[in-house]
Amino acid sequence: MTATLLSIGHGYSARALAARLVPRGWRVIGTTRSADKAAALSATGVTPLVWPGEALDEALAQATHLLTSVAPDGAGDPVLAAAGPAIARAAPALRWAGYLSTTGVYGDHGGGWVDEDTPLAPSTARGRARVAAEAAWQTLHRDHGLPLHIFRLAGIYGPGRGPFAKVRAGTARRIVKPGQVFSRIHVDDIAQVLAASIARPDPGAVYNLCDDDPAPPEDVIAHAADLLGVPRPPEVAFADADLSPMARSFYAESKRVRNDRIKRDLGVALRYPTYREGLAALLAAHGGG
Repeated sequence: MTATLLSIGHGYSARALAARLVPRGWRVIGTTRSADKAAALSATGVTPLVWPGEALDEALAQATHLLTSVAPDGAGDPVLAAAGPAIARAAPALRWAGYLSTTGVYGDHGGGWVDEDTPLAPSTARGRARVAAEAAWQTLHRDHGLPLHIFRLAGIYGPGRGPFAKVRAGTARRIVKPGQVFSRIHVDDIAQVLAASIARPDPGAVYNLCDDDPAPPEDVIAHAADLLGVPRPPEVAFADADLSPMARSFYAESKRVRNDRIKRDLGVALRYPTYREGLAALLAAHGGG
């Protein structure tokens, strides 16, 4: 049987994984919200499925692997709400299932370290929704044998997602909040961790996906400016920064995330162990775009 991945909410990280799997002979079915985007998916070798819209039952019947990247909303996890019973029926035939979550489930630790065994204590509504979604997917694992793996992602960057455009445009700011640090990860490293887990399944496992160097956000902006050879943007105190409520909420939590488990259990060697290697690669390959 051809290895077939059903990717629900086929977004940025899932596309990076598909770019690895399709050349290896995998069939990837990716959901998209509109018929207009379906053609773009087809051009990458992915079989498009418009969802919500078409039922997932047939795709689930064909899938050997399942990945969901859909964020919860105010009513819970949309995938489970729409297709929970179908996923439960398909669970025994699946070899691997992955749920993309966030390190926001840990909440604020004042810059301290967290790992996969740290109690979950989210301090934002988004984080609390993710904890509830993780628990709902774990119920499918426990009650129906879904071979579930949870991946808690730090801040994602990569092609098309990085600081260079704003630095070039002069709109980047170095917002300084003393003690604030974020963990981050390059999308290519997300893809290689997911591929490593598929090759070495361990149902029930939880993994943090982040690089080795949690850092203040202003340091990343400064380094991007240095790589471009332009002046560093001025520093702006967090209290004085004009931020959207969403952006401001990210500064409500500060923590350093450990990634030992992906190295020890999955044998992963990060391509971009810090933002310095990641930004340099983006600039070399894509001009930072």
